[in-house]
Amino acid sequence: MSWEIKNSRIVSLNVGIPVAAMHGTKPIQTGIFKSASNDKHYLSTAGLSGDGQADLVHHGGPDKAVCVYFVRHFPYWEEWLGNKLSYGAFGENWTLSEWSEQDLCIGDVLQAGNVVVQVSQPRQPCFKLGIRHKRPELTAHVQQTGFTGFYFRVLQEGEVGAGEDLKMVKRHPAAISLAEANRVMYEGKTDLEGMTALLAVEELSDSWKQTLMSRVERLQQM
Repeated sequence: MSWEIKNSRIVSLNVGIPVAAMHGTKPIQTGIFKSASNDKHYLSTAGLSGDGQADLVHHGGPDKAVCVYFVRHFPYWEEWLGNKLSYGAFGENWTLSEWSEQDLCIGDVLQAGNVVVQVSQPRQPCFKLGIRHKRPELTAHVQQTGFTGFYFRVLQEGEVGAGEDLKMVKRHPAAISLAEANRVMYEGKTDLEGMTALLAVEELSDSWKQTLMSRVERLQQM
């Protein structure tokens, strides 16, 4: 994979605090309902000011400080869902132009203004996506398409807003793309070589390391 990559842009910065929703007959709290903000927001290692998550076990934290989705996937989902989508529709904090899961790699370092971030893992689609769009099957289909989006951890804090250019600062030498990481996680559950290669990337999030290490240990015991 080439180090050279066209700059992206934060087309929309989206935030939202947890709100009540129904999961079947059960009331839950969820932060999936993000909406675009025209303001600059401070980005810390914990996430964006004005934003929040309800389930802090599976969402948020240093490895998931910024949830990111790609503009180029929106036409596909608008056709699939049968309606126009606003930015933030996938619960993402940043909606990015230009790129896809093929273009970014685990451990890549990028910069927007004074903020420096690092790719930590693909997003694992949550059932709350189905709640937001009233389509329970959406979560599985996001996984199947590979149009998952991903997460950044924050290396340098600062203010950031919509319209900022996002540029590559350092391509990780292993060059394992988000698309390849998704393949290993969802399709390559017996791919010992693929899992080993992914685990060798120190910058991979702790939660993914734990999942993959458990799979490797099971395979080695067979």
